[in-house]
Amino acid sequence: MRWLRRLPVVPRLAGIAVFGILLALAAQLLLMRWLLPWAAAGIALLIAGGITIALVRRALSPARALFRALAGTVGSYRDGDFSFGIAWDGGGDLGELVAAHNALGDALRDQRQSLVQRELLLDTMVQNTPVAMILIDPSRHIVLGNLAARRMLGEGRRLEGQAFDAVLARTDAAVRDAFARGSDGMFTLGSDEDEDIYHLSRRCFHLNGRIHELVLLRLLTAELRRQEVQTWKKVIRVISHELNNSLAPIASLAHSGAELLRRGQHDRLPAALATIEERARHLEGFIRDYARFAKLPSPRAVATPWQRFIEQLRSQVHFASELHPEDGIGRFDPAQLEQALINLLKNAHESGSASDDVRLVVRRVAEDWRIEVLDRGTGMNEAVLANALLPFYSTKRHGTGLGLALAREIAEAHGGRIALLNREGGGLCVSLLLPS
Repeated sequence: MRWLRRLPVVPRLAGIAVFGILLALAAQLLLMRWLLPWAAAGIALLIAGGITIALVRRALSPARALFRALAGTVGSYRDGDFSFGIAWDGGGDLGELVAAHNALGDALRDQRQSLVQRELLLDTMVQNTPVAMILIDPSRHIVLGNLAARRMLGEGRRLEGQAFDAVLARTDAAVRDAFARGSDGMFTLGSDEDEDIYHLSRRCFHLNGRIHELVLLRLLTAELRRQEVQTWKKVIRVISHELNNSLAPIASLAHSGAELLRRGQHDRLPAALATIEERARHLEGFIRDYARFAKLPSPRAVATPWQRFIEQLRSQVHFASELHPEDGIGRFDPAQLEQALINLLKNAHESGSASDDVRLVVRRVAEDWRIEVLDRGTGMNEAVLANALLPFYSTKRHGTGLGLALAREIAEAHGGRIALLNREGGGLCVSLLLPS
Protein backbone atom coordinates (compact mmCIF):
# COMPACT_ATOMS: atom_id res chain seq x y z
CA MET A 1 0.00 0.00 0.00
CA ARG A 2 2.99 2.35 0.30
CA TRP A 3 3.00 2.94 -3.45
CA LEU A 4 -0.63 4.11 -3.17
CA ARG A 5 0.29 6.83 -0.64
CA ARG A 6 2.75 8.39 -3.05
CA LEU A 7 0.02 9.02 -5.66
CA PRO A 8 -1.86 12.37 -5.89
CA VAL A 9 -5.23 12.53 -4.11
CA VAL A 10 -7.53 11.88 -7.09
CA PRO A 11 -5.58 8.89 -8.50
CA ARG A 12 -5.21 7.62 -4.94
CA LEU A 13 -9.01 7.64 -4.41
CA ALA A 14 -9.50 5.95 -7.78
CA GLY A 15 -7.01 3.25 -6.80
CA ILE A 16 -8.80 2.69 -3.47
CA ALA A 17 -12.14 2.35 -5.31
CA VAL A 18 -10.70 -0.25 -7.67
CA PHE A 19 -9.11 -2.04 -4.73
CA GLY A 20 -12.49 -2.05 -2.90
CA ILE A 21 -14.25 -3.57 -5.91
CA LEU A 22 -11.65 -6.31 -6.27
CA LEU A 23 -11.81 -6.99 -2.53
CA ALA A 24 -15.61 -7.28 -2.68
CA LEU A 25 -15.40 -9.75 -5.59
CA ALA A 26 -12.76 -11.86 -3.83
CA ALA A 27 -14.77 -11.94 -0.61
CA GLN A 28 -17.90 -12.97 -2.51
CA LEU A 29 -16.09 -15.86 -4.21
CA LEU A 30 -14.79 -17.12 -0.87
CA LEU A 31 -18.14 -16.84 0.91
CA MET A 32 -20.10 -18.56 -1.87
CA ARG A 33 -18.64 -21.90 -0.70
CA TRP A 34 -20.63 -21.66 2.54
CA LEU A 35 -23.47 -19.19 1.84
CA LEU A 36 -26.09 -18.52 -0.72
CA PRO A 37 -24.99 -16.24 -3.58
CA TRP A 38 -27.09 -13.23 -2.46
CA ALA A 39 -25.97 -13.55 1.18
CA ALA A 40 -22.35 -13.90 0.15
CA ALA A 41 -22.64 -10.75 -2.04
CA GLY A 42 -24.14 -8.72 0.82
CA ILE A 43 -21.54 -9.77 3.36
CA ALA A 44 -18.73 -9.16 0.82
CA LEU A 45 -20.04 -5.67 0.12
CA LEU A 46 -20.15 -4.85 3.84
CA ILE A 47 -16.59 -6.08 4.38
CA ALA A 48 -15.24 -4.33 1.28
CA GLY A 49 -17.16 -1.09 2.05
CA GLY A 50 -15.78 -0.86 5.57
CA ILE A 51 -12.24 -1.46 4.45
CA THR A 52 -12.65 1.05 1.56
CA ILE A 53 -14.04 3.75 3.86
CA ALA A 54 -11.13 3.29 6.24
CA LEU A 55 -8.66 3.50 3.38
CA VAL A 56 -10.37 6.65 1.97
CA ARG A 57 -10.26 8.40 5.35
CA ARG A 58 -6.62 7.47 5.75
CA ALA A 59 -5.86 8.67 2.21
CA LEU A 60 -7.61 12.01 2.80
CA SER A 61 -6.16 12.71 6.26
CA PRO A 62 -2.99 14.46 4.88
CA ALA A 63 -5.15 16.65 2.60
CA ARG A 64 -7.45 17.52 5.52
CA ALA A 65 -4.44 18.43 7.65
CA LEU A 66 -3.15 20.55 4.78
CA PHE A 67 -6.49 22.39 4.49
CA ARG A 68 -6.46 23.07 8.24
CA ALA A 69 -2.91 24.43 7.94
CA LEU A 70 -3.94 26.64 5.02
CA ALA A 71 -6.89 28.02 7.00
CA GLY A 72 -4.60 28.69 9.98
CA THR A 73 -2.01 30.59 7.92
CA VAL A 74 -4.72 32.65 6.21
CA GLY A 75 -5.96 33.62 9.69
CA SER A 76 -2.41 34.57 10.66
CA TYR A 77 -2.08 36.72 7.52
CA ARG A 78 -5.32 38.45 8.44
CA ASP A 79 -3.86 39.25 11.88
CA GLY A 80 -0.68 40.64 10.33
CA ASP A 81 1.58 37.67 11.11
CA PHE A 82 3.41 36.51 7.98
CA SER A 83 6.00 34.27 9.63
CA PHE A 84 4.23 30.95 8.84
CA GLY A 85 4.92 28.57 5.97
CA ILE A 86 3.61 25.12 4.96
CA ALA A 87 5.64 22.02 4.04
CA TRP A 88 4.11 19.49 1.61
CA ASP A 89 5.94 16.48 0.21
CA GLY A 90 3.32 15.50 -2.32
CA GLY A 91 3.05 16.97 -5.77
CA GLY A 92 0.10 17.52 -8.05
CA ASP A 93 -2.47 20.28 -7.69
CA LEU A 94 -2.10 20.45 -3.90
CA GLY A 95 1.64 20.86 -4.28
CA GLU A 96 1.10 23.81 -6.64
CA LEU A 97 -1.42 25.30 -4.18
CA VAL A 98 1.06 25.04 -1.28
CA ALA A 99 3.85 26.56 -3.39
CA ALA A 100 1.61 29.50 -4.41
CA HIS A 101 0.52 29.98 -0.79
CA ASN A 102 4.12 30.04 0.45
CA ALA A 103 5.07 32.49 -2.32
CA LEU A 104 2.19 34.75 -1.23
CA GLY A 105 3.42 34.60 2.35
CA ASP A 106 6.95 35.51 1.26
CA ALA A 107 5.66 38.47 -0.76
CA LEU A 108 3.50 39.72 2.12
CA ARG A 109 6.40 39.29 4.52
CA ASP A 110 8.73 41.31 2.27
CA GLN A 111 6.11 44.04 1.87
CA ARG A 112 5.52 44.15 5.61
CA GLN A 113 9.24 44.45 6.27
CA SER A 114 9.50 47.26 3.71
CA LEU A 115 6.56 49.08 5.33
CA VAL A 116 8.10 48.69 8.77
CA GLN A 117 11.39 50.14 7.52
CA ARG A 118 9.54 53.06 5.91
CA GLU A 119 7.57 53.65 9.11
CA LEU A 120 10.80 53.68 11.10
CA LEU A 121 12.34 56.15 8.65
CA LEU A 122 9.23 58.37 8.72
CA ASP A 123 9.05 58.24 12.51
CA THR A 124 12.73 59.16 12.77
CA MET A 125 12.20 62.12 10.45
CA VAL A 126 9.05 63.26 12.28
CA GLN A 127 10.64 62.96 15.71
CA ASN A 128 13.82 64.81 14.75
CA THR A 129 12.38 67.62 12.63
CA PRO A 130 12.62 71.08 14.23
CA VAL A 131 8.97 71.70 13.35
CA ALA A 132 6.62 70.90 16.24
CA MET A 133 3.99 68.42 14.97
CA ILE A 134 0.80 67.46 16.83
CA LEU A 135 -1.83 65.06 15.47
CA ILE A 136 -5.27 65.43 17.10
CA ASP A 137 -8.13 62.92 16.83
CA PRO A 138 -11.85 63.82 16.58
CA SER A 139 -12.19 63.70 20.39
CA ARG A 140 -9.50 66.43 20.65
CA HIS A 141 -6.94 64.05 22.15
CA ILE A 142 -3.33 63.99 20.98
CA VAL A 143 -2.44 60.95 18.88
CA LEU A 144 1.14 62.00 18.09
CA GLY A 145 3.46 64.70 19.37
CA ASN A 146 7.06 64.74 18.19
CA LEU A 147 10.09 65.79 20.24
CA ALA A 148 9.84 69.45 19.21
CA ALA A 149 6.18 69.50 20.28
CA ARG A 150 7.06 67.94 23.63
CA ARG A 151 9.69 70.60 24.27
CA MET A 152 7.38 73.43 23.25
CA LEU A 153 4.05 72.34 24.74
CA GLY A 154 4.77 69.57 27.24
CA GLU A 155 7.98 70.57 29.02
CA GLY A 156 9.68 67.52 27.49
CA ARG A 157 6.99 65.01 28.55
CA ARG A 158 5.00 62.75 26.23
CA LEU A 159 1.82 64.28 24.85
CA GLU A 160 0.09 61.20 23.44
CA GLY A 161 -3.30 60.51 25.06
CA GLN A 162 -3.65 63.95 26.65
CA ALA A 163 -6.51 66.32 25.85
CA PHE A 164 -5.16 68.95 23.48
CA ASP A 165 -7.23 71.76 25.03
CA ALA A 166 -5.76 70.94 28.45
CA VAL A 167 -2.23 71.02 27.03
CA LEU A 168 -2.99 74.29 25.26
CA ALA A 169 -4.31 75.84 28.50
CA ARG A 170 -0.86 75.38 30.08
CA THR A 171 0.99 77.23 27.30
CA ASP A 172 1.85 80.90 26.85
CA ALA A 173 -1.01 83.34 26.18
CA ALA A 174 0.41 84.14 22.73
CA VAL A 175 0.09 80.47 21.72
CA ARG A 176 -3.51 80.33 22.97
CA ASP A 177 -4.38 83.52 21.09
CA ALA A 178 -2.88 82.13 17.88
CA PHE A 179 -5.06 79.00 18.13
CA ALA A 180 -8.11 81.06 19.09
CA ARG A 181 -7.92 82.91 15.75
CA GLY A 182 -8.80 79.62 14.07
CA SER A 183 -6.53 80.00 11.04
CA ASP A 184 -2.90 79.96 10.02
CA GLY A 185 -0.78 82.82 11.28
CA MET A 186 2.32 84.03 13.09
CA PHE A 187 2.93 84.81 16.75
CA THR A 188 5.85 85.72 18.98
CA LEU A 189 7.12 84.33 22.26
CA GLY A 190 9.54 85.86 24.71
CA SER A 191 10.68 89.39 25.48
CA ASP A 192 11.86 92.05 23.07
CA GLU A 193 15.50 91.16 23.78
CA ASP A 194 14.95 87.42 23.29
CA GLU A 195 11.94 87.09 20.99
CA ASP A 196 11.09 84.02 18.91
CA ILE A 197 8.72 84.14 15.94
CA TYR A 198 6.58 81.08 15.10
CA HIS A 199 4.26 80.19 12.25
CA LEU A 200 1.13 78.17 13.04
CA SER A 201 -0.34 75.92 10.36
CA ARG A 202 -3.45 73.74 10.82
CA ARG A 203 -4.83 71.16 8.38
CA CYS A 204 -7.68 68.62 8.66
CA PHE A 205 -7.75 65.28 6.81
CA HIS A 206 -9.38 61.85 6.98
CA LEU A 207 -7.47 59.07 8.73
CA ASN A 208 -9.09 55.63 9.08
CA GLY A 209 -12.42 57.17 8.11
CA ARG A 210 -12.28 59.86 10.82
CA ILE A 211 -11.34 63.54 10.62
CA HIS A 212 -8.02 64.35 12.30
CA GLU A 213 -6.22 67.69 12.63
CA LEU A 214 -2.49 68.17 12.05
CA VAL A 215 -0.91 71.17 13.79
CA LEU A 216 2.53 72.45 12.73
CA LEU A 217 4.49 75.06 14.70
CA ARG A 218 7.58 76.26 12.86
CA LEU A 219 10.26 78.52 14.36
CA LEU A 220 10.97 81.31 11.86
CA THR A 221 13.19 83.61 13.90
CA ALA A 222 16.49 82.81 12.18
CA GLU A 223 15.01 82.80 8.69
CA LEU A 224 13.13 86.08 9.21
CA ARG A 225 16.20 87.76 10.66
CA ARG A 226 18.25 86.61 7.70
CA GLN A 227 15.58 87.94 5.31
CA GLU A 228 15.41 91.18 7.32
CA VAL A 229 19.16 91.70 6.99
CA GLN A 230 19.00 91.01 3.24
CA THR A 231 16.10 93.45 2.87
CA TRP A 232 17.93 96.20 4.75
CA LYS A 233 21.01 95.65 2.60
CA LYS A 234 18.89 95.97 -0.51
CA VAL A 235 17.18 99.10 0.81
CA ILE A 236 20.55 100.69 1.56
CA ARG A 237 21.83 99.81 -1.93
CA VAL A 238 18.74 101.30 -3.61
CA ILE A 239 18.81 104.48 -1.52
CA SER A 240 22.56 104.88 -2.07
CA HIS A 241 22.10 104.38 -5.81
CA GLU A 242 19.32 106.98 -6.01
CA LEU A 243 21.20 109.49 -3.87
CA ASN A 244 24.36 109.10 -5.93
CA ASN A 245 22.43 109.41 -9.21
CA SER A 246 20.97 112.72 -8.06
CA LEU A 247 23.65 114.23 -5.83
CA ALA A 248 26.54 113.60 -8.19
CA PRO A 249 25.08 115.65 -11.09
CA ILE A 250 23.80 118.30 -8.65
CA ALA A 251 27.31 118.74 -7.20
CA SER A 252 28.84 118.78 -10.68
CA LEU A 253 26.33 121.33 -12.00
CA ALA A 254 26.70 123.51 -8.89
CA HIS A 255 30.43 123.61 -9.53
CA SER A 256 29.81 124.38 -13.20
CA GLY A 257 27.39 127.17 -12.25
CA ALA A 258 29.97 128.76 -10.02
CA GLU A 259 32.47 128.68 -12.89
CA LEU A 260 29.91 130.24 -15.25
CA LEU A 261 29.28 133.03 -12.77
CA ARG A 262 33.01 133.63 -12.37
CA ARG A 263 33.43 133.84 -16.14
CA GLY A 264 30.34 136.00 -16.58
CA GLN A 265 28.59 133.44 -18.83
CA HIS A 266 25.17 134.09 -17.34
CA ASP A 267 23.24 132.87 -20.40
CA ARG A 268 24.17 129.24 -19.64
CA LEU A 269 23.10 129.37 -15.99
CA PRO A 270 19.35 128.67 -16.52
CA ALA A 271 20.04 125.28 -18.14
CA ALA A 272 22.33 124.24 -15.30
CA LEU A 273 19.85 125.39 -12.67
CA ALA A 274 16.98 123.61 -14.47
CA THR A 275 18.91 120.33 -14.39
CA ILE A 276 19.68 120.82 -10.70
CA GLU A 277 15.98 121.42 -10.04
CA GLU A 278 14.96 118.32 -12.04
CA ARG A 279 17.37 116.05 -10.13
CA ALA A 280 16.35 117.55 -6.79
CA ARG A 281 12.65 116.99 -7.54
CA HIS A 282 13.38 113.41 -8.61
CA LEU A 283 15.18 112.82 -5.33
CA GLU A 284 12.33 114.45 -3.43
CA GLY A 285 9.82 112.18 -5.17
CA PHE A 286 11.86 109.09 -4.41
CA ILE A 287 12.09 109.90 -0.70
CA ARG A 288 8.38 110.76 -0.60
CA ASP A 289 7.42 107.46 -2.25
CA TYR A 290 9.69 105.51 0.08
CA ALA A 291 8.26 107.24 3.16
CA ARG A 292 4.73 106.60 1.92
CA PHE A 293 5.47 102.90 1.43
CA ALA A 294 7.22 102.57 4.80
CA LYS A 295 4.52 104.40 6.78
CA LEU A 296 1.34 103.18 5.10
CA PRO A 297 -1.42 103.50 7.73
CA SER A 298 -4.20 100.95 8.24
CA PRO A 299 -6.98 101.55 5.68
CA ARG A 300 -10.13 103.35 6.81
CA ALA A 301 -12.76 101.62 4.69
CA VAL A 302 -15.93 103.56 3.91
CA ALA A 303 -18.82 102.90 1.52
CA THR A 304 -17.91 104.62 -1.77
CA PRO A 305 -19.87 104.67 -5.07
CA TRP A 306 -17.60 103.32 -7.77
CA GLN A 307 -18.91 105.77 -10.39
CA ARG A 308 -17.92 108.79 -8.34
CA PHE A 309 -14.56 107.27 -7.45
CA ILE A 310 -13.72 106.52 -11.11
CA GLU A 311 -14.62 110.06 -12.22
CA GLN A 312 -12.38 111.53 -9.52
CA LEU A 313 -9.58 109.20 -10.60
CA ARG A 314 -10.01 110.18 -14.27
CA SER A 315 -9.35 113.83 -13.37
CA GLN A 316 -5.74 112.84 -12.58
CA VAL A 317 -4.89 110.34 -15.30
CA HIS A 318 -6.46 109.39 -18.64
CA PHE A 319 -8.09 105.95 -19.14
CA ALA A 320 -11.19 104.25 -20.51
CA SER A 321 -13.42 102.53 -17.98
CA GLU A 322 -16.04 99.81 -17.53
CA LEU A 323 -18.20 99.38 -14.43
CA HIS A 324 -20.54 96.42 -13.74
CA PRO A 325 -22.98 97.16 -12.18
CA GLU A 326 -22.98 100.89 -12.80
CA ASP A 327 -24.56 101.67 -9.43
CA GLY A 328 -22.09 99.49 -7.49
CA ILE A 329 -20.81 100.61 -4.11
CA GLY A 330 -17.49 99.37 -2.74
CA ARG A 331 -16.10 99.52 0.75
CA PHE A 332 -12.47 100.66 0.82
CA ASP A 333 -10.13 103.51 1.73
CA PRO A 334 -10.59 105.93 -1.21
CA ALA A 335 -7.26 107.74 -0.70
CA GLN A 336 -5.20 104.55 -0.55
CA LEU A 337 -6.94 102.83 -3.45
CA GLU A 338 -6.63 106.02 -5.54
CA GLN A 339 -2.93 106.08 -4.79
CA ALA A 340 -2.53 102.44 -5.84
CA LEU A 341 -4.53 102.83 -9.07
CA ILE A 342 -2.74 106.03 -10.11
CA ASN A 343 0.55 104.11 -9.88
CA LEU A 344 -0.87 101.22 -11.91
CA LEU A 345 -2.43 103.48 -14.57
CA LYS A 346 0.80 105.47 -14.95
CA ASN A 347 2.69 102.20 -15.37
CA ALA A 348 0.20 101.21 -18.08
CA HIS A 349 0.82 104.49 -19.94
CA GLU A 350 4.58 103.97 -19.63
CA SER A 351 4.41 100.38 -20.95
CA GLY A 352 4.44 101.43 -24.60
CA SER A 353 0.67 101.08 -24.90
CA ALA A 354 -1.44 103.58 -26.83
CA SER A 355 -3.19 105.96 -24.45
CA ASP A 356 -6.64 104.87 -25.63
CA ASP A 357 -5.82 101.21 -24.90
CA VAL A 358 -5.34 101.85 -21.16
CA ARG A 359 -8.54 100.69 -19.45
CA LEU A 360 -9.87 100.33 -15.92
CA VAL A 361 -12.48 97.59 -15.47
CA VAL A 362 -14.42 97.21 -12.21
CA ARG A 363 -16.90 94.36 -11.84
CA ARG A 364 -18.65 92.47 -9.06
CA VAL A 365 -17.46 88.87 -8.68
CA ALA A 366 -19.48 86.84 -6.14
CA GLU A 367 -18.89 88.67 -2.83
CA ASP A 368 -15.81 90.61 -4.04
CA TRP A 369 -14.90 93.42 -6.41
CA ARG A 370 -12.37 92.73 -9.17
CA ILE A 371 -10.42 95.76 -10.44
CA GLU A 372 -8.37 95.31 -13.62
CA VAL A 373 -5.89 97.76 -15.13
CA LEU A 374 -5.34 96.74 -18.77
CA ASP A 375 -2.88 97.94 -21.41
CA ARG A 376 -1.50 96.85 -24.79
CA GLY A 377 2.16 97.42 -24.02
CA THR A 378 5.07 95.02 -24.16
CA GLY A 379 3.95 92.91 -21.18
CA MET A 380 6.43 91.17 -18.89
CA ASN A 381 8.66 88.13 -19.24
CA GLU A 382 8.58 85.32 -16.68
CA ALA A 383 11.47 86.67 -14.59
CA VAL A 384 9.89 90.13 -14.30
CA LEU A 385 6.46 88.66 -13.48
CA ALA A 386 8.00 86.64 -10.65
CA ASN A 387 9.70 89.68 -9.07
CA ALA A 388 7.59 92.69 -10.11
CA LEU A 389 5.68 92.87 -6.81
CA LEU A 390 8.81 92.85 -4.66
CA PRO A 391 9.83 96.18 -3.10
CA PHE A 392 12.64 98.04 -4.92
CA TYR A 393 12.50 95.74 -7.96
CA SER A 394 12.30 97.80 -11.15
CA THR A 395 13.26 97.44 -14.81
CA LYS A 396 13.00 101.19 -15.44
CA ARG A 397 16.14 103.26 -15.62
CA HIS A 398 14.90 105.76 -13.03
CA GLY A 399 12.27 103.58 -11.35
CA THR A 400 12.10 103.20 -7.58
CA GLY A 401 10.49 99.74 -7.59
CA LEU A 402 7.82 100.87 -5.11
CA GLY A 403 4.72 101.40 -7.29
CA LEU A 404 3.61 97.78 -7.62
CA ALA A 405 4.83 96.93 -4.13
CA LEU A 406 2.72 99.76 -2.72
CA ALA A 407 -0.33 98.55 -4.68
CA ARG A 408 0.21 95.08 -3.27
CA GLU A 409 0.55 96.47 0.27
CA ILE A 410 -2.70 98.43 -0.10
CA ALA A 411 -4.61 95.47 -1.57
CA GLU A 412 -3.48 93.09 1.17
CA ALA A 413 -4.19 95.70 3.88
CA HIS A 414 -7.80 95.68 2.61
CA GLY A 415 -7.91 91.86 2.89
CA GLY A 416 -7.52 91.40 -0.87
CA ARG A 417 -4.78 90.36 -3.26
CA ILE A 418 -3.11 91.42 -6.49
CA ALA A 419 -1.98 89.43 -9.53
CA LEU A 420 -0.11 90.17 -12.76
CA LEU A 421 -0.57 88.31 -16.03
CA ASN A 422 0.21 88.89 -19.67
CA ARG A 423 -2.80 89.41 -21.94
CA GLU A 424 -3.48 87.38 -25.03
CA GLY A 425 -2.60 89.57 -27.98
CA GLY A 426 -0.05 91.59 -26.01
CA GLY A 427 -0.12 93.81 -22.98
CA LEU A 428 -0.50 93.35 -19.24
CA CYS A 429 -3.41 92.87 -16.83
CA VAL A 430 -2.98 93.94 -13.22
CA SER A 431 -5.87 92.47 -11.22
CA LEU A 432 -6.86 93.50 -7.70
CA LEU A 433 -9.48 91.54 -5.80
CA LEU A 434 -11.02 93.43 -2.87
CA PRO A 435 -13.69 92.18 -0.44
CA SER A 436 -16.97 94.07 -0.62
